[in-house]
Amino acid sequence: MVAVLVVAGLPMQATAAELNGAVMTWPFALPFAGLLLSIALGPLLFARFWHHHYGKIAAAWALVTLAALTWNAGLGTALAAFVHALLAEYLSFIVLLFALYTVAGGILVTGDIKGTPTTNTAILALGTIIASVVGTTGAAMILVRPLIRANLTRSHNVHVLVFFIILAANVGGALSPLGDPPLFVGFLRGVDFFWTTRSLWLQTAIVAGLLLVIFAAIDAWRFRQERPEAETSETKQPVRVRGLINVVLIAAIVANTLVSATWKPGVSFDVYGTHLELQNLVRDAILVAIAGLSLWLTPDEHREANGFNWEPIREVAKLFAAIFTAIVPVIAMLNAGHDGSFGWLLNAVTTPSGAPREVAYFWFTGLMSAFLDNAPTYLLFFELAGGDPKVLMGQLGGTLAAISMGAVYMGALTYIGNAPNFMVAAIANERGIKMPSFFGYMLRAGAVLIPLFVLLTLLPIHPLLSAN
Repeated sequence: MVAVLVVAGLPMQATAAELNGAVMTWPFALPFAGLLLSIALGPLLFARFWHHHYGKIAAAWALVTLAALTWNAGLGTALAAFVHALLAEYLSFIVLLFALYTVAGGILVTGDIKGTPTTNTAILALGTIIASVVGTTGAAMILVRPLIRANLTRSHNVHVLVFFIILAANVGGALSPLGDPPLFVGFLRGVDFFWTTRSLWLQTAIVAGLLLVIFAAIDAWRFRQERPEAETSETKQPVRVRGLINVVLIAAIVANTLVSATWKPGVSFDVYGTHLELQNLVRDAILVAIAGLSLWLTPDEHREANGFNWEPIREVAKLFAAIFTAIVPVIAMLNAGHDGSFGWLLNAVTTPSGAPREVAYFWFTGLMSAFLDNAPTYLLFFELAGGDPKVLMGQLGGTLAAISMGAVYMGALTYIGNAPNFMVAAIANERGIKMPSFFGYMLRAGAVLIPLFVLLTLLPIHPLLSAN
């Protein structure tokens, strides 16, 4: 952040030129690919070194990206792109995650919860339901710790966290702009707040319902393989929820986000070519204040009992700062359309007559969201489809549904598809559950999700076409 403030003091003339993705070729995407491979292979091949130096490794890939951009477009343009990525995209992203992580970490669920198939399915169902209200990050952070405690004594518990990431941290957030960042981007672009609720409830119910059935069957099978626990004469403690002030603070986060999207004072500040709107700055400041209130009002013993620490959000902050930087040339090349190295992508989602291919939009948006941040991926395909919210909510409702579902659902395919995925995995590892590697998780999630997504595109009543 110090670097950004220094950059803000540089002359403004250097920001006039924008990155020209049409003159970039695929090697400019190599730092981003290298960063993804580092995240995937680092914990697997050199876990101890990665744990101590992941921030430095991520920063190195970001610096390589900035060096390439400087060589291509000049120092001023490269710095302007860097400032835009951090202030216009990354800052609000990480502040919201920080606030939700802090506030949710103050909610303590106590009592004896046994990780039976019935209990686990109920927790996953609850997380799926509330994710569109408190956000996927909020739902994940509220429920992940009690879910871990309930299943710590089980020898087969990894699948519980994998399905929790899929449902509570991704699929459940498909029904409102508050649920998942890409839908909030659409809301800011003019998509009606309740459009996703009206248009995606059937598809989400189909996917979430089938996932819960599959999970219940797998968990029941795994539970039968567990050694029976020894009977104890200790009195079981009833389930209680403490730190309820944080529920009020989560409501404040939701209200603050809504107000920032509707209040348009028309005031903005220019920081090295990046326009920062007043409502967004006020929103982020209030989010930080809400997090501070949570730390002040919540007894320390609640967070201690939760095993709360800052490492998961610190890891997300460092890695995603690098991701938002390294993705800059990739997004520039994508935005170049037919003239860029990814011009084939526009041809793939459009018929020769210019009509959108909805199934192609679903799969391309989804698969790219699994490896890129799903919010800019959503925005990219939103613009490829014309960018007019009235048209996309009307005659092209199926296209907007395809983009929305792809961005939200397929964010569950990898740890980096959506920020809560990484946070849940980090917390589980901290608490003693050995989560799969990057590729191990991807294989597990893909084995469950890809057949469901194929089904979603082949149903007799085509869900992608029923969203008008």
